[in-house]
Amino acid sequence: MRQAGKEKTVTKKNDNFIMLPTVDVCFKGLMYNPKVRKGFIAALLGADPAAVRETVLLPTALRQEYPDEKLGILDVRALMEDGAQINMEMQAYPFGQWDARSLFYLSKMYTEQIGRGDPYTKLKKCIHVSILDFIRFADDEKCHRIISLCDEQTGKKYTDLLEMQILELKKLPEELQSDDEVIRWMRFLAGKNRKELEDMAGTSEYIEEAYRELERMSADERARLEYEARQKAIRDHDAIMSSAWETGMEKGLQEGMEKGLQEGREQGKKDIVFRMLEKGMDPEMIADLTGMNIEEIQKLEEEFRARG
Repeated sequence: MRQAGKEKTVTKKNDNFIMLPTVDVCFKGLMYNPKVRKGFIAALLGADPAAVRETVLLPTALRQEYPDEKLGILDVRALMEDGAQINMEMQAYPFGQWDARSLFYLSKMYTEQIGRGDPYTKLKKCIHVSILDFIRFADDEKCHRIISLCDEQTGKKYTDLLEMQILELKKLPEELQSDDEVIRWMRFLAGKNRKELEDMAGTSEYIEEAYRELERMSADERARLEYEARQKAIRDHDAIMSSAWETGMEKGLQEGMEKGLQEGREQGKKDIVFRMLEKGMDPEMIADLTGMNIEEIQKLEEEFRARG
């Protein structure tokens, strides 16, 4: 009977497990589902999903698959029926040069469309979508922004061939009163437990499909092992970065304190010498009383005299 009870407990634990979309292998798995991909892309484009007739996944040869020492970011690159390309990535942690990196991949995607001798008319729209589980723009509360090339003075768009969309999941308000489909998807992608994900599943048939896909992936043993390995890699990376930050802070604080003490001592000696000079003492007497080098006192005397 005890064995049966143990098996029941394990089953219950497994049944309650569900992957979280903020882990990039999970997000990538979701986008492998054509209906989920169609619904999410339609939301990003502000289009009716019925108008998105076909999306094809392209290989992402710019980086390796799944956990490695450098924790390379996994992305999803889709080709639209009209030739436009969309590159989507889930980014769980901030790092230096993030802006430059995003611009590099957008430019790379754009220029790879043509070869030597090809006409520029072959170039189609390219969109880079960054879903961030951290805050990039701290000066406002806007959680979804669309960035394109435009005239700085008039604000007029220069071209629609290059676009960046940035979704900041950490900026979602606790109470969401919005019919914006992108915001609904963000709410789903930011879900931290089964209940939050399930609550959003009822908001659209495409998010419902994403939730069902999450359940399918979570029940797949191989997918779960890849997910857990990726989670571990992210946790290890966070721990290393946190440790490096704390070590750097401690070292910086210690160096700052030592520098501050040294500067304080130097300023204190200078003040004492200046007061002695004000009393009419000569440098030799000051050197004898303080134990300081006569050359150092003479330099301070020159500074004191220059002050008038």
